[in-house]
Amino acid sequence: MAAEGTEELGNTEQLTNPSELYEPEVADLPGTDAKESAERGADGGDTGFTAGGEEEEEGDMPADFQRLWKLTSDNPQDFNSWTDLLQYCEQEGHMRACRQALNAFLLRYPLCYGYWKKFADLERRAGHINKAEEVCERGLKAIPLSVDLWIHYINLLLGTLNMNLPESTQRIRSVFEEAVAAAGWDFHSDRLWDLYAEWEKEQGNLNFMTGVYDRVLRVPTQLYNTHYEKLKAHLTSHQPRDVLSPEEYSKVRNEYKQSQIQAKKERSDISAEEEEERPPGEEEPADNGKDSEEAVQKMRELLMVSLEELYQQNEAEVRKRWNFEESIKRPYFHVKPLDRAQLKAWQSYLDWEIAEAENAAVDAEGAAVEGNEGSKQKCITGHNRVLILFERCLIACALYEEFWNKYVHYLAPHGLEEVRNVYRRACEIHLPYKHSIHLQWASFEEKHGNITEAQRILESLEMTVPGLAAVCLRTVGLERRAGRLDVAEALLKETVEKSKDNPQLHAFYSIKLARFLHKLCKSPSRARTVLQEAIELSPDNGRLYHNLLELEMSGDPRANGGEILQCVAKALAAPLSPKTKILFSQRGLQFAEDFGTTVQSVVSMYEEHQKLLKEHDGKRQAENGNDDTEKMSKMDDASALTVPQTAPPTMPHVPITTPPPSMMGGDMSGSYGSYGSWYQQQQYGGYGSYQNPWSQYNQYYPPS
Repeated sequence: MAAEGTEELGNTEQLTNPSELYEPEVADLPGTDAKESAERGADGGDTGFTAGGEEEEEGDMPADFQRLWKLTSDNPQDFNSWTDLLQYCEQEGHMRACRQALNAFLLRYPLCYGYWKKFADLERRAGHINKAEEVCERGLKAIPLSVDLWIHYINLLLGTLNMNLPESTQRIRSVFEEAVAAAGWDFHSDRLWDLYAEWEKEQGNLNFMTGVYDRVLRVPTQLYNTHYEKLKAHLTSHQPRDVLSPEEYSKVRNEYKQSQIQAKKERSDISAEEEEERPPGEEEPADNGKDSEEAVQKMRELLMVSLEELYQQNEAEVRKRWNFEESIKRPYFHVKPLDRAQLKAWQSYLDWEIAEAENAAVDAEGAAVEGNEGSKQKCITGHNRVLILFERCLIACALYEEFWNKYVHYLAPHGLEEVRNVYRRACEIHLPYKHSIHLQWASFEEKHGNITEAQRILESLEMTVPGLAAVCLRTVGLERRAGRLDVAEALLKETVEKSKDNPQLHAFYSIKLARFLHKLCKSPSRARTVLQEAIELSPDNGRLYHNLLELEMSGDPRANGGEILQCVAKALAAPLSPKTKILFSQRGLQFAEDFGTTVQSVVSMYEEHQKLLKEHDGKRQAENGNDDTEKMSKMDDASALTVPQTAPPTMPHVPITTPPPSMMGGDMSGSYGSYGSWYQQQQYGGYGSYQNPWSQYNQYYPPS
């Protein structure tokens, strides 16, 4: 049963493996037997918590309670701290402490239905019947699929209401209707339907009892066969007039009469005119209100035929789902992770049920032209089954955001408010620390024009999980898209100021702020200042120099030539890696060639670049010298054993003035955008293609 692990007293549900129904929410409390607790709760007995009396409402909380309470407040995600606190409350029986602990625990873990039952019993034993009912109603609002909690609530009402009053009977029936509407489509809802039918029988409403069983036979449940047998026994042990509603009884009796007329026609071949002849003024004999034994038997046979047809249809639906249901081993909530097989089982079940609903919707569209209402009803039923299965899944898998996202994706075509409610439940109750689904919710609200709500979501997430870059940038983007550039700029500046203790994060936000000022605020000078201040704090961060260089080169190269070369020189003097320096040197050389005003600037940049390359190659050869010697010796040994072959013709030697540049890997090479393609070896040829253009300066560069 979804979210249920213990069974109420008198449970007739057939379990393939009762040990699978361990209820961690109750059993995790030492000294409490889950099964005995559930049974005592069902008959109004003790469930472990004892009310200490109204005099305990006043005064300070016990010291041990305050210590345990502080542990849960400091780390509310620690489930064991909560169980220790609740265990203490159970042992001490301090009324106010119990209320405070249970209220706080159930606010964070509302799917632990066992504690809702304990809380209601606590209030009931203290004489607070109204509060006990309120607790049950709160619990059912949080977990409406809990069959156990519905039964507990109904038993509470049955034990406290005066059933001699007609309004009490009406209230119980209305609660039963709410229960079957909310949880009656659960595959394991059989006990709720049985309780409803038996209660109607106790009230003497045999026709209402028939209606309950007729409804459950249209729902695929685990004990569908038991309901079928009970309804058959019910129909055969009472007169049709007593077990059917007036409309149904009239319909069955008319069918019986028509069958009798048809049978007489076939036997005696009496014409319709002869059968209808009566003396003038004589009316048809009045019905005395009683059915003959033959009529009762025939009407029962007609009922059995329709019942059998309904049973066969329901059995077919059950068989489709049986293997999926058998593969679900933990249908209740717990903080312990589910294994991969269980997650896959839920995914497969949901995919199948969604496909069934989609097929029903396609059939309904085709039948709408023909006016077939049956197909439309199947479409509605299919959609409801998907919703129920999602709700069941999100009890066991409440801590897995992929299932919440799947639910949102399914509900998106059906209505915005439904999607919004799913996001609200996921983010505010079950996944308060999962930032990705909060960001999706904020995007959803922004997409549909609810900017204020999107801002509230991001602000709340920032308070819950402070310091996330994704949240900060999403907030800045939200303000920017809303046209509030001043607010977006202020947010970025505040973030840059707060991140000074973390140089890497400070550089990241500084780059974002500089781009914002340059591209959107059209203020290169302010952007330059931001980057220069960041470089002073993080002189070894190559991305800062790169963005500063990009900023300078985005302007007029003739006016910014000095600043560009100064930026390159600053990068070459910084404590950067050799590969990074070579890349900056390449950029400086390229700029000098394309936009330099004097040849001396080109020559000086080239000489600096050559120097860097030689230093880098020298260090690399020193590091790999031993490895190269071993490789060469192996190659010599191998060549001595091979047959000499004619050497292929070689191209005439052309001196290359510049060695091939070393390419950078990782993020730096990709971060240079379009400039990275200028220095690919295939295109640039390791500066080999510059032999002819530079031939006029050969006197400055003797062959090496």
